[in-house]
Amino acid sequence: MKRSSTTLKNEEIDSLAIGGFDGLHLAHQKLISHLSDSGTLMVIDKKSASLTPKNYRCNYLKQGCTFLDFDEIRNLSASEFIDFLNKRFINLKKIVVGYDFRFGKCAHADTDELKRLFDGEVVVIEELFFDGVSVHSRIIRTFLSDGKLKEANSLLGRNYEITGSVIKGQGLGAKKLFPTLNLKVEDFLIPKEGVYATITKIANNIYPSASFIGKRLSTDGNFSIETHLLDVELEEIAGEVSIVFVEHIRENVKFDNLELLKKQISEDFIKAKSILALL
Repeated sequence: MKRSSTTLKNEEIDSLAIGGFDGLHLAHQKLISHLSDSGTLMVIDKKSASLTPKNYRCNYLKQGCTFLDFDEIRNLSASEFIDFLNKRFINLKKIVVGYDFRFGKCAHADTDELKRLFDGEVVVIEELFFDGVSVHSRIIRTFLSDGKLKEANSLLGRNYEITGSVIKGQGLGAKKLFPTLNLKVEDFLIPKEGVYATITKIANNIYPSASFIGKRLSTDGNFSIETHLLDVELEEIAGEVSIVFVEHIRENVKFDNLELLKKQISEDFIKAKSILALL
């Protein structure tokens, strides 16, 4: 067990929801709803999460979450894995998993085997659909990569969010266009290139914003993630900043000169304000 956000001690935990939980989407929330007051999430961490990488999963939980490195259990047989859980959580009485949960070496065991091996209650959550689409992290990733933000947010049950560190930009925005915060984002899946109506989180404050993702086709051609705070001027900002994606405004396009680019950005800001005013 490599890290935890739960205040419960292992011996106090009586129910576990087990899975990868990348995204903490609607189907994951359904699993979580079956936990007792002394329950927690066990995140099997394969280090491949991109919707909510690392401990960012815990930001969307009221319950505690504890992380288990996949390498620690990958060679355990199905029965050895259950023994591992029973020894780690001596008062474990309930396990909650999804319909497609697999465990044991080479993932050879399924939920029927889990019910046979675990001497307690096993709750299996059936596949969840939203507007006819299966709620699955893989599908959400595809939607985001294809620019289908509305569909991705619907399956997440919230607006998609990324977090990065403020870095120095090309310096052109503040001088000839509009000031932006430039972010270096690691581990998170980056949505399709374009301009978005967003909410930007800085420390404990939130600001309406318009954000750009993509290659700066009209200037230096470099890839960037930039966010402009609408009608707000702040002093120099450092550290972590989060961008919450509300709605896609337009595609990333090249403009022949900075005057045309600035005019389009001004229109983007007006559109973003109108979108965010409805929140």
